[in-house]
Amino acid sequence: MSRLILLNKPFGVLSQFTGGGPGETLADFVRVPGVYPAGRLDKDSEGLLLLTDDGRLQAEISSPRYNKEKTYLVQVEGIPTKDALAQLRKGVILKDGPTRPARARLIDPPDLWRRDPPVRYRKSVPDSWLELVITEGRNRQVRRMTAAVGLPTLRLVRWRIGDWTLEGIAPGAWRELRVGSSSRRRPASRA
Repeated sequence: MSRLILLNKPFGVLSQFTGGGPGETLADFVRVPGVYPAGRLDKDSEGLLLLTDDGRLQAEISSPRYNKEKTYLVQVEGIPTKDALAQLRKGVILKDGPTRPARARLIDPPDLWRRDPPVRYRKSVPDSWLELVITEGRNRQVRRMTAAVGLPTLRLVRWRIGDWTLEGIAPGAWRELRVGSSSRRRPASRA
């Protein structure tokens, strides 16, 4: 059985155990030896970060060849048009190439914890929330995708990776699961 830790990574925390100041690394939240992040979440993003002691499971979670869906709740500056949502759904062109198609939809503001520091508020510029589901994990991909369609990201929360969700886990808290080999799938074949 492999260990799998579901951490609600707070804003301002690095997705690593060393290299930051007090309160800025995973070591300040997860004191479990032998586990490592399966993928990354940048310092300015919050939400679900998976850690495991199993290298194969780590690769399955983080490698885009397994097509593991990642769901993000994204607060953006502006109101998305139908065209902007269609572009996200089709895939957008970034400097490092086109993204895979995403599932994108406008949602009501989710019931989330308060962020510290809070997101800047501007009376003259409306904001809105999107749910964005992707199967890649490029560096700052969601932020770059929303910016490419004219919707700069204000707040980014990863809510789900595959079947694992952040439901019921407070910022800085974590839950441990035991995962057997039956939960592993072969990589999806590419046509």
